[in-house]
Amino acid sequence: MGVSDLLKLTPDAKIHKNDPRLCSDATDWLDISPGQKFTSEGATLRALHCPGHTSDHMALVLEEEDAMFTGDNVLGHGTAVFEDYATYMSSLSTMSKEFNGRAYPGHGAVIYNGKDRVNEYIAHRQDREKQVMSVMASEGQGRRQGTEGWTAIEIVKIIYKDYPENLHEPAERGVRQILDKLKQDGKAWSPDDETTWLLGKSNL
Repeated sequence: MGVSDLLKLTPDAKIHKNDPRLCSDATDWLDISPGQKFTSEGATLRALHCPGHTSDHMALVLEEEDAMFTGDNVLGHGTAVFEDYATYMSSLSTMSKEFNGRAYPGHGAVIYNGKDRVNEYIAHRQDREKQVMSVMASEGQGRRQGTEGWTAIEIVKIIYKDYPENLHEPAERGVRQILDKLKQDGKAWSPDDETTWLLGKSNL
């Protein structure tokens, strides 16, 4: 995490983390509360709890610039990895309402239209949800339309058919999280302990 190197340079530095109890190395670290402000000359940072990438993920709004340090939720290149898709989507929605200027990501270049990038992330993930639902409603893999369950990897092989197969496994994890969110939204269900999936609500 780089904290040990920081403390070698500035031994008196105070380390803050959302719920430091989650980290075994955080014996002397201080908690960060949502909305907490950190100030120095000319700069005010406001903490924003936005889980999804991890349960303790925080962003920081730089109030003087109407900008945001987006951490690992929104990156300067590629797309982010998340632990919980439904929570991640909710956090992206929250983040989009908290600033209008630049985004300073945890990885990659500065994003000059930060709010637009957050909204692009949201639109991209919503498109993936629609693709998953479209596949499940189709007659692919010898199924009658919408009547036989789909496995996550079968959905991946259609949506990601033009991608190298070595990317199918990580893509499958993402599709599984989408299916779980669709279940929470009442748009999909599994008749066999989440091995296969069907559109709609369970009638069992």
